[in-house]
Amino acid sequence: MAGTGLSPDDASSPGEGRYGEQVFRPDEGGEGDRIDLGALTYDETTMARLRLLGAGPGWNCLDVGAGTGTVARRLLDEAGVTAVLAVDRDVRFLAAHQVPGLTVLQADVTSDDFAPGLFQLVHARFVLMHLPSPRHMVARLSGLLAPGGVLVVSDAVDLTTAPAPVTPYTRAMRAMWQGLRDSIGTDVSRVPGHPELLRGAGLESVAAEIHVPPLLPGSAISRFWADTWDRARDAMLGTGLVDDGQLDEAVRYLESPGCTGLSPGMLTAWGWKGAAQTGRQTEGPAEGPAV
Repeated sequence: MAGTGLSPDDASSPGEGRYGEQVFRPDEGGEGDRIDLGALTYDETTMARLRLLGAGPGWNCLDVGAGTGTVARRLLDEAGVTAVLAVDRDVRFLAAHQVPGLTVLQADVTSDDFAPGLFQLVHARFVLMHLPSPRHMVARLSGLLAPGGVLVVSDAVDLTTAPAPVTPYTRAMRAMWQGLRDSIGTDVSRVPGHPELLRGAGLESVAAEIHVPPLLPGSAISRFWADTWDRARDAMLGTGLVDDGQLDEAVRYLESPGCTGLSPGMLTAWGWKGAAQTGRQTEGPAEGPAV
């Protein structure tokens, strides 16, 4: 990924394109709706974890790759945090939904000059998996934590690897992951290592959990994957793992009551800066804002 200021963790990683350019362009009609389908699926799990970690009044938060801003707004409206800085390389969806306490910043978090300040919470969901160097990004985001602050990162875990049965759904998902890796460098195989990346960055009380939403006909997550396949169709066909007919069959299968597939899980890992010194725990609310 040229010009990002990050070198690949794995020199064999292909895909020099970028998310939002080669695929999932924000200027394509309906892309905001696709992002919101993912938010409908995962926001409750994300917010439950952030509240358990103590996000609340007095907290200054950074939401990286904020998309349409659903998490940023819920942090303000539901958790009652003091302020959220929502950052994305394209902020058209964020700018359309401004609320008090929300600051929108168009920026590339991989740039060496990205230094927006220090925060009690730094949150990044479905960001690291698309970057060439999750290790460097975790180190960079950890450096944006105020003493006693917490870094929370979430990414997809693939459950359609070799042991999974071959179905129209698993065939399409395998083609999707390979196509995204070939085109923009997305690599979900590294996601189970996220907790170790946080520990390697010097964070403490590191822990993780996985949420796997059910694939039900007409559900937000099923519609999300069907839309995602449509937008990544060229990359998927380029792998040779599927053809047009097989992709259409996969969409029909996903929408049928006979679908027995497992959606990619969302692995969420978190760690504290100086948690041992501040007495913070991995569960339960913090005792006031870190300063």
